[in-house]
Amino acid sequence: MSQQEKIPLKVLLAVIATGLMSFCGVIVETSMNISFPTLMKEFNVTTSTVQWMTTIYLLIVAIIVPLSSFFKRNFKTKSLFICANLFFILGILIDAIAPAFPILLLGRVIQGLGTGIALPLMFNIILENVPDSKIGLMMGIGTLITAVAPAIGPTFGGLIVSSMGWRYIFVILLPILIISFFLGTKNIQQKSQIQKSKFDLLSLIYLIFTFSGLIFGFSNMSQFNLVTALAFIVGIIGLIGFILRSNKIDSPIINLKVLKNHTFSSHVLSFFLFQILSLGFAFILPNYIQLVNGDSATIAGLAVFPAGVIGAILAPLGGKILDEMGARKPILFGVTCADLSLIIFTIFSLKLSNTLIIFVYILYMFGMGMSFGNIMTNGLKYLPNQNQADGNALFNTLQQFAGATGTSIVSAIIAQSQTNSHLSTKVSTAIGSQHAFIVLTILGLINLLILFKAIPKENHSK
Repeated sequence: MSQQEKIPLKVLLAVIATGLMSFCGVIVETSMNISFPTLMKEFNVTTSTVQWMTTIYLLIVAIIVPLSSFFKRNFKTKSLFICANLFFILGILIDAIAPAFPILLLGRVIQGLGTGIALPLMFNIILENVPDSKIGLMMGIGTLITAVAPAIGPTFGGLIVSSMGWRYIFVILLPILIISFFLGTKNIQQKSQIQKSKFDLLSLIYLIFTFSGLIFGFSNMSQFNLVTALAFIVGIIGLIGFILRSNKIDSPIINLKVLKNHTFSSHVLSFFLFQILSLGFAFILPNYIQLVNGDSATIAGLAVFPAGVIGAILAPLGGKILDEMGARKPILFGVTCADLSLIIFTIFSLKLSNTLIIFVYILYMFGMGMSFGNIMTNGLKYLPNQNQADGNALFNTLQQFAGATGTSIVSAIIAQSQTNSHLSTKVSTAIGSQHAFIVLTILGLINLLILFKAIPKENHSK
């Protein structure tokens, strides 16, 4: 295959248009966390209530993303894009002027609908339109967008909240979405045939139960009680119902049979674990800098920023290495770097200076940049073309779900440690962080083992 194959300009602009929308979706999710104390004061709500700003958004995105494979088969790509963009703009406008907390939540629900449609759209456009020899590079650029936003989010949020006020987090995203709208409507082309299929409402109901139960359960893990246990039970029943239903009907929302391909399912599991690690990190480090080292939210945001930029720059580079050398080297090297940083954090977790945090986190994001996007790209190579949209839907769904899981597991571990009244907040947070790092290190090593077995020495696609 010629390395000189060019990516058409229209395709590049279509990817940028959907990418900008996905970027706004992830930025708004991660930057809002910084504004929670401000929102609690302004709307007179508790910590557990203000968390719904993130929880309800993640929930909607997690329910909509699995439908992407059905949407792609039944609707034109451009129609989906316009619909997602207008939802997002409407949600942003509602939040920018929201006079009360429930209206703020309504805006988040509408934004979640937009993001849920937009996220898989970008990868579907890449998979359909980009020449094989450039897939790694473009998937890397796609991952860059969703991977860099969590690192930039807290810094962006911190700076905006302290200088202009939280409403401007929404106002600033508006021109980006308008640019995205015009780029997309002009450049998105229809490649695949529309195949009308029947929408299975029962599957959707099972999905709603699955994610409502599991996300609510994980979000409230720190104060585990009967309601939390019931939420997990509802989630698990929903998931079993969804799997049984999908295997029974002719045109399921997602074709789960693709998971019978063990190499593909190993990549999916690894991708899920990696995202748990990353969101766990995004929770521990800013909290550690503020509660243990006693620095401000702005310092915390700035400390995690360099690593985010490095991770972003390396995502396309990691993809380019995959295009030229195959998947095994960049993926295993990247995961090893990430695991090394986890081990260092665990060893020094009771006494982490900001400088050490900055440099060891850079090592983690370096590893993530080299491997995270490539895990998805390589996993999808093991599926035939007609199943790519299903594979893409699975990766993106689990990425959203891992977001809720990673943050919740880590926050529950740290919160548990903070309940020790004999210790100061500083000491109990450091001990909780150490326990959280131990759990993340174990997951990181499992992740390396899965990939070591899943990626063959000679990387043949399909």
